[in-house]
Amino acid sequence: MGKLKISELKNEILSGITVSLAMVPEAVAFAFVAGLSPIVGLHTSVIIALCAAIFGGRPGMISGAAGSIAVVFVSLVSLYGVEYLFPTVILMGIFQILIGVFKWGKFSRLIPHPVMLGFVNGLAIVIFIAQLNQFKIINEFGNKVWMSGIQLYVMIFLVLITMGITH
Repeated sequence: MGKLKISELKNEILSGITVSLAMVPEAVAFAFVAGLSPIVGLHTSVIIALCAAIFGGRPGMISGAAGSIAVVFVSLVSLYGVEYLFPTVILMGIFQILIGVFKWGKFSRLIPHPVMLGFVNGLAIVIFIAQLNQFKIINEFGNKVWMSGIQLYVMIFLVLITMGITH
């Protein structure tokens, strides 16, 4: 590996800071979607980032929390508990290593664009539905009920402000 120029070093440091600032809220949000503690999301993001840094990555490689995985983990954690999460992730890593060793990634080019678009849209719908629980509160009887009144309006206002800022 050749010498790193000062301008490249600056770019690497700034991109690292940017990615880490983007990963923290993403990891916490996907932990909430999966029904886990936010600290679990942070720990997993650190482990994924360290693995990508140690074993090397590629431009465009995803080495962070993923919405598709968080949605799958909702069912896993609710059915079997959080203790099955670690072995599941290890098995997922083994599958990824095997796909890389046998160079099966090239077959992803055979997936038609409408299928990928449908998957992403379906994922967006599932994540949206998972977020609806944030609009429920626990009433005096201990039951989860939908928000109403000023609390609901404040929540909707915050959601719209957040969407506006993002757009």
